[in-house]
This record gives sequence, C-alpha cells and structure tokens, in this order.
Amino acid sequence: MINWQDILDVTIAWLQTTGLRIGLILVGGFIVMRIVRWIIIGLFRRIDHDDSEGRKRAETLSGLARTAASVAILIVLFVTILGELGVAIGPVLATAGVAGLAIGFGAQQLVADVISGFFILLEDQVRVGDVVNVAGKGGLVEKVGLRSVVLRDLAGNVHYVRNSQIDVVTNMTKDYSRFVFDIGVSYREDVDQVMAVAKEVHDALRQDPEFSADIIDDLEVLGVDQFANSAVIIKARTKTKPIQQWRVAREFNRRLKYRFDELGIEIPFPHQTIYFGQDKDGSAPPVRVQRNDPGE
Repeated sequence: MINWQDILDVTIAWLQTTGLRIGLILVGGFIVMRIVRWIIIGLFRRIDHDDSEGRKRAETLSGLARTAASVAILIVLFVTILGELGVAIGPVLATAGVAGLAIGFGAQQLVADVISGFFILLEDQVRVGDVVNVAGKGGLVEKVGLRSVVLRDLAGNVHYVRNSQIDVVTNMTKDYSRFVFDIGVSYREDVDQVMAVAKEVHDALRQDPEFSADIIDDLEVLGVDQFANSAVIIKARTKTKPIQQWRVAREFNRRLKYRFDELGIEIPFPHQTIYFGQDKDGSAPPVRVQRNDPGE
C-alpha cells in the first residue's frame, strides 16, 4: 500500500533542499541573462554612437552577442542543474561531445552556414539596415545571424537566405550611396544646355533644406553616353548618404521634368524613322501612298 504521507514528506524535503537550490539557480540565471544582455546593449550603443554606419554595425553585432551569451548561460544552467540532480556531469559531457561530432558530420550544411556567417560578420559585409542583393534576393537587412540573413523587399516580402548560399554580396548602402541617371533627350537638343540644366536642377535640390542633409556632393555629369534609337542619353550620378539615393533621385527626376517642360527641351517618345533607300545618282524611288475610301 502506498504511504502518501511518506511521499509528501520526501517531496517537501526535496523542495526544501535540492528543489530550492534549483529554483535559486534558475532565478539567478535569469537575472544574470538580463544583466548580460543589458551590458551588451549598453556597450554597443557607445560604439560610434554619432555615426549611422557605426550604429548599424553595432546593432548587428549586438544581436549576435546577445544570442551567444544567452546560449552560453543556458548551457551553464543545464549542466549545473544536472549536478544538483545527482547526474554525473563527466559522462554527460563526453556523450554530448560524441553526439556533437556525429551531428556535425550529418549537418555539414549547417556548419557551412555558420562558417560563412562568421566571415560575413568578421568582414563587415552586411549589417542590419543595409540594402543588399544576395543569392538573387534583394531588400533591407532586418537580421544577420550565423546561419542566415533576413531581408525584407519593397513589397514587404521577407526572404531568409542561408549564409552558405551567399557567394556574392552587393551592398548598395555601404558608407555612402550613388544613383546613376540616364537622361534621354531628343537628337535636336543642345546637349551642353541639357547638362547645364541638370546641374542647375541638382544645385537647387541641394539647397532645399528637406534634401540638403542627404546629398553629399555636386552632380557629376559624365557626358553623352550613347546614341539610342529615339534619344541621346546623357549619363550623370549623384552621391548621397546611405539608403537615401532613391528618395533624392525621385525628387531630382520630378524637378528635371518640370524644368525641361519650361524650357521646351523634349524628352522624346520612342519613334522609328523609315528609310526607302537612294540611288547612287541621288534619286530616290517613288513612294506610293494609297488612300482607302471608307465608303468603298
């Protein structure tokens, strides 16, 4: 027959000794985890606090450091609780080492992800807040970890890209950004005038308090880039603070369109010229134009 009184006495005694110690270990571990996370956040906030690039790098490394610290504390708590429960820690650690080795062989892809992620962070290739193209996906970096990079594109779609799949990183917002303009005008226009007007519009934009803080340098006009089918293409570029190039470019294009309209500078529609050929003596073959009567 089960003696419930003895079971109750043993349970109370266990709770007053081992159970109490385990509870204190869990509470202490939770407090230590919170303190460590607070210290990490405080330390990284002091790194280049006034520099946007420094803040992005600090935020990226801070998230990784908090995760690593949490995992380390949880492992220590687990091992300590096993010791309180009377479990021999040595054999457990040896078994965990063998199991970890076996898992490592079976999870080579995961190991490759972690190694690639380590070098991505070490070389400062990608940071939270950057706009990048990786593995055929582009967007704003929301999280950088040892296993994957999380991107959110313009439509709001979230892409999870494993680090081992990243062989080329195109970072469009590292230190500064540029936007390249292809300005197409009609063949009849004076290209020197067009280039002067583009600089004038960019200078006015740079004087605007709403955009002046984002534009770093004057408009760099590279010159006539190509003779397209319907237009002469003039290439220029502007330099802005990171991630501001699209905002500045949209406003520049809007103002340039209005200025072209004021001056009568034509932005041509696509058109096609028909050439009927010419004899060596300079004469051209006749062209028959037939008019169809709707009434016929």
